[in-house]
Amino acid sequence: MRYILGISLFLYTLISLAQELPPVHNFSPTAYNGGNQNWSISQSSEKYIYVGNNYGLLAYNGASWKTYASPNGSHIRAVKVVDDRIFTGCYMEFGYWSKDDFGDLIYESLNQKLSTPMIEDEEFWNIITLDSYVLFQSLQRIYIYNLKTESFTVVASESTRARIFKNKSGIYFQKSGKGLFKIESGKALLVSDDAILKSNFIIGLFTTSAGALVLTEKEGFFLLKEGKIAKWQVAINNELQELNIYSSAQLENGSFILGTISDGVYHVSASGVLLEKIDQKKGLHDNTVLSIFEDLEGNVWLGLNNGISVLNFSAPFKEYIDTVGKLGVVYTAAIYKDYLYLGTNQGLFYKEKSSNDDFKIVANTNGQVWFLKEIDGVLFCGHNAGTFTVAGKLATQITSFPGAWDIKKIPGNDSLLLQGNYNGLSILKKEGSQWVFRNKIEGFDISSRFFEFTQSQDVLVNHEFKGVFRLSLDSSFSKVIKVVDAPVLGTGASLVAYEKTILHASNNGVLRFNEKNKNLEKDSLFTSLLFEKDERLIGIVVPDVSEDLLWAFTDKNIIALAANKFNGQPEVKKIAIPSSFRRSLGVLGFENIKRIAVNTYLIGISNGYITLDLDKLRVRKFEIALTDVANKNSDSIALQKVSLKDIGTTFEYSLNNVYFEYSVPSYEKYTEVNYQYQLIGLSGVWSSWSETSKVAFENLPFGEYTFKVRAKVGNELSENIASYTFEILRPWYASNLAILIYVLVFIALGYFIHRLYRRYYRKQQEQLLKENEKKLKRKKIKAEKKLIQIKNEKLNQEIDNKSRELAISTMSIIKKNEFLNAIKTQLQESKTPQQVNSVIKTIDRNINNEDDWKFFEDAFNNADKEFLKNIKTTHPDLTPNDLRLCAYLRLNLSSKEIAPLLNISVRSVEVKRYRLRKKMDLAHEMGLTDYILKL
Repeated sequence: MRYILGISLFLYTLISLAQELPPVHNFSPTAYNGGNQNWSISQSSEKYIYVGNNYGLLAYNGASWKTYASPNGSHIRAVKVVDDRIFTGCYMEFGYWSKDDFGDLIYESLNQKLSTPMIEDEEFWNIITLDSYVLFQSLQRIYIYNLKTESFTVVASESTRARIFKNKSGIYFQKSGKGLFKIESGKALLVSDDAILKSNFIIGLFTTSAGALVLTEKEGFFLLKEGKIAKWQVAINNELQELNIYSSAQLENGSFILGTISDGVYHVSASGVLLEKIDQKKGLHDNTVLSIFEDLEGNVWLGLNNGISVLNFSAPFKEYIDTVGKLGVVYTAAIYKDYLYLGTNQGLFYKEKSSNDDFKIVANTNGQVWFLKEIDGVLFCGHNAGTFTVAGKLATQITSFPGAWDIKKIPGNDSLLLQGNYNGLSILKKEGSQWVFRNKIEGFDISSRFFEFTQSQDVLVNHEFKGVFRLSLDSSFSKVIKVVDAPVLGTGASLVAYEKTILHASNNGVLRFNEKNKNLEKDSLFTSLLFEKDERLIGIVVPDVSEDLLWAFTDKNIIALAANKFNGQPEVKKIAIPSSFRRSLGVLGFENIKRIAVNTYLIGISNGYITLDLDKLRVRKFEIALTDVANKNSDSIALQKVSLKDIGTTFEYSLNNVYFEYSVPSYEKYTEVNYQYQLIGLSGVWSSWSETSKVAFENLPFGEYTFKVRAKVGNELSENIASYTFEILRPWYASNLAILIYVLVFIALGYFIHRLYRRYYRKQQEQLLKENEKKLKRKKIKAEKKLIQIKNEKLNQEIDNKSRELAISTMSIIKKNEFLNAIKTQLQESKTPQQVNSVIKTIDRNINNEDDWKFFEDAFNNADKEFLKNIKTTHPDLTPNDLRLCAYLRLNLSSKEIAPLLNISVRSVEVKRYRLRKKMDLAHEMGLTDYILKL
């Protein structure tokens, strides 16, 4: 036993190197949207995680959490996934959940299938499976459910703390004060009633190479053999005596995880050696561990009293996180004579590599440490204050020349070292067994962080902002003889020796030093290896001389370049890292990675360091799945879920906003999942990679679509491409009926427009015809008018002629009558009466000659033919003499002129005029002549 204990102690000190711990990924209650306490954890075949929580059942698919309230609103204490069903137990209720067509969990109670009613206030704490049976344990009973017959068997199991265990030999449980029992054929059989098992709570029952192992709450491990209990003599026993263990689990590799009430978890090897102790100070979300579960990828899930933590035991990374800020930013590291040294911005720290102690600062090294390098068995420390040699817990300053960037052996001279400083180069000389400062090299004062020797013993010095300098030194390394500078610039520029050549790397690419022409030239091979189209080198490259490796960092990967031993061509190994890892590396351009063991490397970060175990790198297979499909119309806020099982689902056009959620169940802290999708029918191009696990397509036009999504976990593509085909129906205004109506309307509209055009052009034609007719009529009228005008002119001429004739006739009559009257008057004055009377009678006959009147009337009618007709019609009582007077008045003749025509006196004319007015019944104020002229 002492031999076994000694071996265990040796393994304990060997394994617990510096207490690097597996990465811890924490979920707060806010993150998973649930209660603080998490009582039980299980996993489905599709790798989804299910947690029994105070708020109900939590479901996690690697991208998002969902919470399902228990049927009666109580805490879910127990969870166990069996095939496609998630069995749960809570207060006075147990049953199972299964997925519906929408991907949501639907609960089915098993209470109604019980033939024996439950005990009052019964609560179920554990669920385990064996073959085709599911066992539900409360503080009073164990209900055995037969999956085939759907019947129950009840076993009494009175206990103050419900625990049920399964190992290779069967199902076990503890009865308070009675010991350990086993269930066989539906009955409880006593296995051991040892006093230890009566007085201690059993936390775990495991199968090991040493036999059945019982873990108690406060007494630790015991071996169980043939009902007898014996203490398991292992190294962890002393620590277990001081713990209050509440939960436990045996991992696939045979080791144990022990969850405590207030001290976090203990990881114990299969041989009983403490491997890790992880508590809240070291990264857990809480120190009280209520449940433990190992998933299919080897991650250990811890259900805590406040939150959930995941331990990535299978990850190639381990981490040492300085939560109190004691170390600062780690710039360099070294393993030297059983000590692990860290050079930080706060000094040089150390601890024994086999110790669990915290790091301590080496005396007198406060300040910035730039490098740690072992040369010929001596560990050199480059410091802001100068150069030190380190041995154990002591550091001896060998030069106060400030700002030691790096140190290298001078080829062919083992007693001298070349050192790069803030303001140039200096030489260290070995005197006896000690190294001392010899001189500063004169003629070059530029900061020399990166420098290398060429084959011709020149020194290449890189300065990020000034370029590369090639220095020729004198034989005594005292001064610079010649300086040749080349303005090679670029952020993150570094100069390294690799595979017998010198490489200059920056964000602009990789240059190789040509020893023949002494110039830096583009190296297409290394540039293509370090610079891919979707990622570029960030920061400096770091050589590992012992392994012929060249390390570099990008946003997505740690890159290791190794020479192929067969063909000499470098090979690239990529270790995927999340963007958060890259941001934690500290100051850009000061990336560092140091080999601390075989295939194990230490990477300095801003608050500690991370170790990388290349032997743990493995290619894992992942599958992506659609977890939710939903849609909604533009006016709605709430999403309407869609069945995940339907093939060729159709959506109404109003529901043309479609949402997809998808996930990959990857739970490692340093593994980043990125997604890429395309929607065939909208675009056949894959989207950019993104960590977002959901996408929305809004206002999609009608048509058929296929949504495809794939994932990249680290650098590995998911094995499958998840897809979903759907169709958005045409809107009512684009349906076949609507299109038919549109066609008919279009035809009708075309016909109508055609008719309108025909009518328009017909009207135009008619209008033209009318206008032409009008023009013709106008021309005709114009011609007629012209003709009428001519006729009128002719008539006017005739009238004028007639008027002249009438005037002549009138004047002739007047003159004749005047003449005759004059003769008559003279004759009356003659002396011979008989002769005179005869002549007078003859004259009277001529004066009253009706032929003159007839002639006058004809001439008058020709000149004004309507007048006599009109006046006869208006005044039918007028006599011919009256009409004659009217005619004379129509000619606007005066009474004096009328008198001769009538052969009467002027006085008689006036009398006639008076009498004519009377016959015409003219008003007093109206003139007779005016009236006659107006007729």
